[in-house]
Amino acid sequence: MDTSFISVPRTTPKELAARMGRADAPLLLDVRREGKFAASQQLIAGAWRCAPEDVATLASTESAREVVVYCLYGHDVSANATAALRAAGWDAHALVGGFEGGEDGVDTAQNIAEWRAHRPITMRKRPAWGVTGEQPSRWITRDRPKIDRIACPWLIRRFIDARAEFLYVPTARVFSEAARLQAVAYDMPGAPVSHEGQRCSFDVLLEAFELRDAALTRLARIVRGADTDRHGIAPESAGLMALSLGLSRLHVDDHAMLNAAMPLYDALYAWCQSSATAVWQGSPTETHNWPPTLAGAA
Repeated sequence: MDTSFISVPRTTPKELAARMGRADAPLLLDVRREGKFAASQQLIAGAWRCAPEDVATLASTESAREVVVYCLYGHDVSANATAALRAAGWDAHALVGGFEGGEDGVDTAQNIAEWRAHRPITMRKRPAWGVTGEQPSRWITRDRPKIDRIACPWLIRRFIDARAEFLYVPTARVFSEAARLQAVAYDMPGAPVSHEGQRCSFDVLLEAFELRDAALTRLARIVRGADTDRHGIAPESAGLMALSLGLSRLHVDDHAMLNAAMPLYDALYAWCQSSATAVWQGSPTETHNWPPTLAGAA
């Protein structure tokens, strides 16, 4: 591998993948050159787009934070952008291997195999919905959310667009406000994102953005069972419905409801991750009980 490009701190795909979807996940910055970015239908899930020539401006205008920077192959473009961000006080790391997981004929076969075996979750761009990583997106639905209208914003914030704006309005105004504000309507019959057959809006979002992740697939079953009152789909669905209805009674303001529910979905996703890992490794999933011997000893 050519190591002549600037030396900066680096993050492996495996390290990044382990942190994606968490509330404390780093910002992801896509600095692929314009032609490569425009030709690609995908980006790493939730990434912001910043052309290489605009990194210095972003570094000086946005609040410094932890960020992982990636270009096409993880060579000088991301290294230079990372160096510029670090010079401005950002906790910046370059993603080794970049978006493609290394460059054939340049990086070693061993490194390429390792990087591509642990690819971070990617997402499909949806230009018609204003979701390309280049600017914040806007989403609108009915007021008084309970399950799907909270689960979808969680998914969008954690895996699609952390800068997204969410609007809750009376049912009769959803489509007129969507047109006026150039927002994507969701969880409404006739909306771009809504129930399709037995699938709920959360399922449709996963498919629309091609988010492939075992933990998200498991979470989708839980959401689907709770949102369609089919608790046999997943035993956790009944608990999610109870917690969602309880949060709705505690919060009259819809955005307060959303903010209160975000940690609930964070926790569910973390549980789904651990369960998916246990199944993949062939180990038993974690359980909990109260050993009688401890009670007797007390």
